[in-house]
Amino acid sequence: MPDPEHSILPYLTEDLPGIGGDLKTTMEDFIVDEIPVYAPSGEGDHLFLLVEKRDVSAQFLVKILSQLLRLNPRDIGVAGMKDRRAVTRQLVSVPAECEPLLADFNFDGIKILESTRHERKLKTGHLKGNQFSILIRNTAEDGFQKAVAIQEKIEQSGFPNYYGTQRMGRDNETVIMGLKLLKDERVPSKYSRNKSLKRLALSAAQSSLFNRVLTERVSDHSLHTVQLGDVMQVCETGGIFVVEDVPSEQERFNNRETVITGPIFGPKMKPPTDTVLEHEQRVLSEFSLDMSHFSRFKKLTPGARRPFIIWPDQLRIEETESGILFHFNLPSGVYATMLLREFMKHESVAPTPDDAQ
Repeated sequence: MPDPEHSILPYLTEDLPGIGGDLKTTMEDFIVDEIPVYAPSGEGDHLFLLVEKRDVSAQFLVKILSQLLRLNPRDIGVAGMKDRRAVTRQLVSVPAECEPLLADFNFDGIKILESTRHERKLKTGHLKGNQFSILIRNTAEDGFQKAVAIQEKIEQSGFPNYYGTQRMGRDNETVIMGLKLLKDERVPSKYSRNKSLKRLALSAAQSSLFNRVLTERVSDHSLHTVQLGDVMQVCETGGIFVVEDVPSEQERFNNRETVITGPIFGPKMKPPTDTVLEHEQRVLSEFSLDMSHFSRFKKLTPGARRPFIIWPDQLRIEETESGILFHFNLPSGVYATMLLREFMKHESVAPTPDDAQ
């Protein structure tokens, strides 16, 4: 395999200079609060714990809770993964039988702030979104004025819903292994035998392919242009459909009733038609793939559609003595770093087809 090459994910605000700066200088510079789909009812056989963690990964959080509350890790429910290097507050569900142990819970970096009963275990995806408060330090001297200009553009046009490069692994190892798995090529045994690692690698491959399709849509300035055959998502309900009447659907898109989606390739993914289908198939062929490769892992790569564009909710910026403070809400699964890179103009990379060979 040749040395991996990298290409820059294009900025939607490429015509506006960035603010530069440093992210996550301290833990308190990056604060995340979950926005749950529903509140616990107050009754039932499960406890919903509001947990605050600092410099703790999601996996380590589950490990510590299982040890100190004497639980099987499989009985612990989380709605979404959270950054390690951050202060994050999220709901975690545990069986109510461990309630007597909560009073003595003590672990550096993990605090249980509240506990409320509920009828059901918390499931992955039971999450409306996340609320962020993020400080960027050491910005350019005129950084705040630049940030205001970028904010105005993003409030009008949104930002590309790229997957973060952290999903691809160090030196893109995770995505490279995923592409090899899809093509039934030899990989280290840990990726073929460990189901969680295999799932992670395959998901990284899907994410990389999505980024590639989105990259081309940004580069050719068609991100806001509805095309015949596009797969659209209704913003209010999440329903998807294929575009047949372009003028009508362009109007709905302009009114933010719908959004154009991109491919998370898999056998259950709703395919586009016409030239949009040809474009997505061409991206697959660049990586020596076709749809049949995803059928080898039907349960791990079922496929879906993902919005190309996200408009952050309640985006506010403040100039402080320490830097520029950003406040915003994002839907579940959207990377805050992909919004902030539009402001900072720091390079972010995505694998090229050569990485997969």
